Amino acid sequence: MPLLERGLIDAVVRPLMSGKEAQVYLIESQGELRVAKVYKEANNRTFKNRSSYTEGRQTRNSRDQRAMGKGSRHGRERDEESWKAAEAEVIYKLAAAGVTVPQPFAFVEGVLVMACVSDADGDPAPRIGELTFDRDESAVLMQQLLREVVRMLCADTVHGDLSVYNILYGAQGPVVIDFPQAINAPSNRNARSILIRDVANLTSHFCRGQAPDTLRYAQEMWALYEQGELKPDTQLTGRFELSQHEIDEEGLMQHLYEVEQEEMKARARRGEA
Repeated sequence: MPLLERGLIDAVVRPLMSGKEAQVYLIESQGELRVAKVYKEANNRTFKNRSSYTEGRQTRNSRDQRAMGKGSRHGRERDEESWKAAEAEVIYKLAAAGVTVPQPFAFVEGVLVMACVSDADGDPAPRIGELTFDRDESAVLMQQLLREVVRMLCADTVHGDLSVYNILYGAQGPVVIDFPQAINAPSNRNARSILIRDVANLTSHFCRGQAPDTLRYAQEMWALYEQGELKPDTQLTGRFELSQHEIDEEGLMQHLYEVEQEEMKARARRGEA
């Protein structure tokens, strides 16, 4: 690990998790526990289809941008470096915008060092998807997470892979993680549909049984964003009038999620794997 060799990490404690893009380690750095996210090389990543996420991303160097567009060797190298650096750039940006993300400390040679998000006992915080909440707790969490999504969008950012498995449950509440697929909302034509999918992942988990026409938070916030009226403290209602030919994507995704859950329960009752 480059940071270990350069003395920026005191010790690697243990691996924490392995994802599509990176391996995450619990480390000791400057006398405290932190995490180091080590990005995998392109041929070791399971996430391959990046075009819908990287559309609109720009580099500061016009020569690099042209080379990346042509797909030359230099361009591929710069594209890989840009992909690895993207999450660090987004986290610094979102932290400054007031989004609850892990505090970033350094990004060097494909390794991002961040604060270790801890639970109430001081242990590394679990993912929200690994926990169980009652109806009232779920309602509170949903509103907290909607505020985070709104703050992200106010900073022109859509997470791109938001789910209950990319949110940690820290001692002070939820902390959003994993931003390699984050997109720039103004320059990416897929931003609205990806935002709808992100929010539908949350409503499907926390708002089961609620009427789909009360859960159109993503459509509502996108309309406000386009009109320049979305603010970090905007209170969403979930009610949004669809155009005559518009598909209710959030409602459809919630329905599919509920069908999947019922099928899993039925298999469990039958004793199937």
